[in-house]
Formats: sequence, structure tokens, C-alpha cells
Amino acid sequence: MQKRRKFIKTTALGSIGVTILPFFRLFKEGKLTATIQQITTSPENHLFGYIGQSLTIPWNLSGSRILTLSSPFIDHLPDGNEPAGVCLVHTDTQEGKFLKVEKVDESLGWNPQQGTMFYWNPENPDSQFFFNDRDKKTGKVFTVLYDIEKRKRVQEYKFNDTPVGNSGVCPVGKSFLAINYARMARLREVTGYKGATDWTEGITTPEDDGIFKINIKTGKKKLLVSFNTMENELKKKGYNTHEQALFINHTLWNRDGSLFCFFIRAGWRGVGKEKRTDVFCTMNSDGTGLHVGRKFIGGHPEWANGQNMIGRIDKDQVIFDIINEKIIGKIGTPESIPNPEGDISLSPGGNWFVNGYDGKDGKNYYNIIRLSDGAWVRTEGINKGEYTGDIRIDSAPRWNRGNNQVLVQGIANDGTEQLFIITVKIV
Repeated sequence: MQKRRKFIKTTALGSIGVTILPFFRLFKEGKLTATIQQITTSPENHLFGYIGQSLTIPWNLSGSRILTLSSPFIDHLPDGNEPAGVCLVHTDTQEGKFLKVEKVDESLGWNPQQGTMFYWNPENPDSQFFFNDRDKKTGKVFTVLYDIEKRKRVQEYKFNDTPVGNSGVCPVGKSFLAINYARMARLREVTGYKGATDWTEGITTPEDDGIFKINIKTGKKKLLVSFNTMENELKKKGYNTHEQALFINHTLWNRDGSLFCFFIRAGWRGVGKEKRTDVFCTMNSDGTGLHVGRKFIGGHPEWANGQNMIGRIDKDQVIFDIINEKIIGKIGTPESIPNPEGDISLSPGGNWFVNGYDGKDGKNYYNIIRLSDGAWVRTEGINKGEYTGDIRIDSAPRWNRGNNQVLVQGIANDGTEQLFIITVKIV
């Protein structure tokens, strides 16, 4: 275990509490306990989205607010006329058994599985957050910066020629990555916003689309890498895209904002899996150093420190030096992590790790590990209902800033989708 601590920096960030609700369920294993609390309730469904890696934290800096979408439905992909409510969960105010939920805005840039790419602004993490939207008249996607103290949108990042939306805010601030969610919806519906305006329709590898970097302060954009460039690099490495249209998934910043990873994909619609393109890549944050065809570590990879990532290789949850492409450590055991392919997240302080996975019984389970000594606890399953495919409910765990709570979503007893908090305590 001494070797593991060498690779993941641990720091104490202090504890940010959430109101403890009654009727929680207790599970105990070893030195840790985990309680599960449902914090939102019907009639609306409430969701955050699938992402929980790369310091995507639903709580604001003080811990007093949690971001969520609200929707009367979760059983289909919304079109351009079905907005979701952009809401704040008040962790300091209860309404009956549950926490107060306040609607502050609406978004047409969302879907049930991925949400709207919520991120608190690293340069003002207590009161400002990002979400995606689209213009109802034009169908063009854009990103919003909202301020909860001013009670309004303080900036909208609109690009008429290339209408893109946020795909990941840099953890140290200053910029966010952006991609074409309309193109994604055409090529793999679950990843985009159905019916949004796509300026690249009919173009397999456009030169004016790819991964953009947006300056948060000025609103200026820069195309870091185009699909045309990606296609050329794929050919150099011997990849055959079968002349299919490329799209991007999962632009994930590392923790110090110096590097990001992403997947180049094609062939998710209308062809067999044997013709799919699924290539893992990295690039420096300034747009240099594109490396196509990194060794892929399975699951939904998460960044540890520097150039190290956490993912699956064979049956192990590993720490992997993505640049030198070698395993430098492992997390957990087959007992504490039976499914290293699951959705994972490293706590902001780097001292706790959670692995969420589908238990194949209609429920998502969560294994939480203290990295200093390997102590762990597994929660009971949280119902994910009959939703599959484009409207599935992934396990997707998301840490708070105090490193002691994890936000997840699942199906409540009344059949609606709601938010749950897992609280970890040392005994």
C-alpha cells in the first residue's frame, strides 16, 4: 500500500455536511459505514447526468447547493420543445423528509442519460455554474454561465457558424472544451441533443468541426483539432474508419489542466460492431501533442494525478501512466472491486475511490475504498428500473468537496428518478 500512496496524492480538505434525512439504510463492512439517503422527490424526476470523473462536483464550494435537472419524463430523448428545469438542491433546507429543490432556469440542451454537462465555475465555485442549452428557434446549441447570487445568466457562449456546447470545464478554470452535440445526436443518439442544428450534416470528416477550446472570460473559441486532422492521423496509425463519419466522446481534463483525453468514434449506427472505430487519444491543453491510439484502459477512465489514469486492465482496477503506457499501481482487490469496468471516481483530495457498477439485478452498487489502507464498504443496490440504452441510468458516482459523500441517481419507490447521497463514515 505504500507504493499506492506514492502515486495518488492525499490531502485533507475538511468536511462539508449535508442534512441527514431519516429512514436511511446502514451497511457496515470493516472500518467504514455507508448510509444512503434519497434527497429529492416526485412529482418531477431529478437527475445530474452520467459524468462523475475529472473533478465534476455537483456541490458548490460551501456545500449548500447541489445542481440537478428536473423533468416530468425520463422515458424518451427530448426534442427541441421539451425543456428540463435547471435546479438547485438546498442542502440546508428541508421540505418534509426531503431537501428543498429550487428551479432557477430551463434548458433545451440535455438528455436523460447525460444530463446537461453541469460544472461549477472553478473561478467562482460557490455561485456560478455552466450548463448547455439550445436556441428554440434556430436549434443551435450553446453554453450558459449562470450566477445564483445575481439570479441570472451572466454569459452565453454562442457561435453561429459552429454551435457547440461544453464538454468539460478545466479543473483550474479559464477555459472549457466544446463539441458538436447535434453531430453526436445524429451518430450516436445517447451522446447528443436530438434535433439540434448540425452544420456538418453530410460531411464525414469536416475541417471546421472537432474539439474546441473556449476562453471563459472572453468567450473566444479555438479549434484544437479537426475531424479532418483526426482522420489523417488515424490512417497514419493504420486504423480503418470504413469512411464513416467521426464523432467525439468523453473529453476529460486531467486534474492540473495540462492534458486531456478523448475517444474518436464512428459506426455506432447502422453497421455491425466489427466496423466500429473506437480510438483512445490524448492532447496537451494548448492543442499540441495529439497522440492517436493510446492504450485503452477499460470502463470510464478517471484521472489520478498528473498523467496517470485509473481504469481497468484485465480483471484489475489499475493506475496507469497514460504517456509511458505502463501500470504503476492497483486499487482494491477482486473482493472490494468485483467489476473494475464500472463507472469510477477519485475524490477531490485523492484519498477515496468509488467504483459503481450494474449488479445485473436491476440495481447499481457502489464500492468505496479508503486508499490509505484499503478499507472498503459496499452499499446495497439502488434501483435503476427498466431503463436501458439511450435512457439508461448509469451508476456514475460523483464526490462532494469534503471527500465524504457521493451523489448518485436511481429509481425511488414511487417509480420516479431521484437523487441519492451516499455518506461514508469511519468507525
